[in-house]
Amino acid sequence: MEYSNSQIRELIAEYVHNSVDRRMLELRLIDGMTFEAIGFETGMTTKTVRLRIHKQEAILFSHIPD
Repeated sequence: MEYSNSQIRELIAEYVHNSVDRRMLELRLIDGMTFEAIGFETGMTTKTVRLRIHKQEAILFSHIPD
């Protein structure tokens, strides 16, 4: 099933409680930014961004039916 950007944004808002993590997920899933670009924008290392996004994606995707 495919989700619209607004649906993805709603799911992120519902299941991701940290505002920084929400913003990073939106940048990644909706805007298609790379981990490197998100790191530059947030002032975090690429490794930190990648770890945080993967953790939040796992939480988010666990709530989305297949």
